[in-house]
Amino acid sequence: MEVFCTRLGCPRPLNHFTDLDNSAILKTTEQKYCTCCGMPLILQGRYLPVKLLGQGGFGAAFLARDRYTPGMRQCVVKQFKPSGDLSATQLMTAQTLFEREAVALEQLGDRHDQIPDLLAFFELSVPSWQPNKQERFFYLVQEFIDGETLEAELESQGRFSESQVLQLLYAILPVLQFVHEQKAIHRDIKPSNIIRDRHGKLYLLDFGAVKQVTSQAGGAQSASTGIYSMGFAPPEQVSGGEVYPSTDLYALAVTAVNLLTGKKPTDLYDAGRNQWHWRMHVEVSSELASILTKMLSAQPQQRYQSAAEVLTALHQLDRPTPIPSTPPPITRRPSFALWEVLTGAAFSGFEGALLAIALSSLFPTPALGWAIAAVILSGLVFALSRRWIEKVDLLIISVISLVVVVFIPALHANLSVSSILVLAIGGGLIAVALTALFKIIYQLLDRIL
Repeated sequence: MEVFCTRLGCPRPLNHFTDLDNSAILKTTEQKYCTCCGMPLILQGRYLPVKLLGQGGFGAAFLARDRYTPGMRQCVVKQFKPSGDLSATQLMTAQTLFEREAVALEQLGDRHDQIPDLLAFFELSVPSWQPNKQERFFYLVQEFIDGETLEAELESQGRFSESQVLQLLYAILPVLQFVHEQKAIHRDIKPSNIIRDRHGKLYLLDFGAVKQVTSQAGGAQSASTGIYSMGFAPPEQVSGGEVYPSTDLYALAVTAVNLLTGKKPTDLYDAGRNQWHWRMHVEVSSELASILTKMLSAQPQQRYQSAAEVLTALHQLDRPTPIPSTPPPITRRPSFALWEVLTGAAFSGFEGALLAIALSSLFPTPALGWAIAAVILSGLVFALSRRWIEKVDLLIISVISLVVVVFIPALHANLSVSSILVLAIGGGLIAVALTALFKIIYQLLDRIL
């Protein structure tokens, strides 16, 4: 069995123990030590790290197995071990945040099935590499969610559609409502902190920045400590002012805009004027746009004041999207506006006609030329679907293709320039017409069924 050393900087962290492949020995052995640095490997006597998931300035996260469960249950071990030269105040603040996450998970995770459960929280003191010194490590063990964050989905599968963003809102708003009812504010809502498991269920992660608040006179809340993710935090959080439930709603709206447009929030926000400019980058219903715009208001009092208010507004849409408690897995594809679809169709038809003319002229058997043209055209369509070519690229490729076919006699048989243009433009128009007809039929069937 392979066990991963949790001492960051260990030259050879991966250890292999053949005796641990025996289940009886695995469950009874007291401890194993890193063969390179001597670090204890079986944490708290039960958790065996097997893989490094990621690391940063304040520690790391490991995939681990719990040897005291029948199926060696997977879990996540978070380690707090700051790197670099931190002042005593900075170190205390960082440790407080780590402990706060454990407290939040204990209070919230056990009571909501979309927040990971806390399994353990403990300290480990071990001999340092430096003589006569001890190192202190703090560990947090939480439920492992087997899935992919929305940030990873956006990167691998492209922009979210309006219906997919509605699903996100319907799934996460009840979680935020629960968190806020517990007098807590998450303060770090973003795509990388929302994960979809393999059954399609969304979870809210990373409560390291959570803020416990108490209502004060006039409804004021505790001040922010300046913990936020650039681009996702509202003005009051960035300035270190008071934070509210609407602070999380603002960050959730930024998350939705980020997923809809595929663009970084900093590219969509005019900091000088406190204004968002995202509508021009995506086509969504005016109703959803109005809801997101209100959530993105610069002033907290101008936003919705609770997650329940946002849910009420969503339910009042003309065609609300009903979301089951556990939505099925969704295969995401990049969403295209109507003009993009029709432009792509025109390009495909235009290029298809030119390819057919050129290849049928080159090969003695026209059928062979047509077959090769179909293969090349399929590659172009695939490139369009992946957004490898778009916008001005389409015009450049079309012009170059036309010039090549027109000025190389072997590629156009005895056709005149006007005939080539008619055939190419005709191919584009036919492709547009067929695409539009297919879309109309699809919409009719969708309404009927």
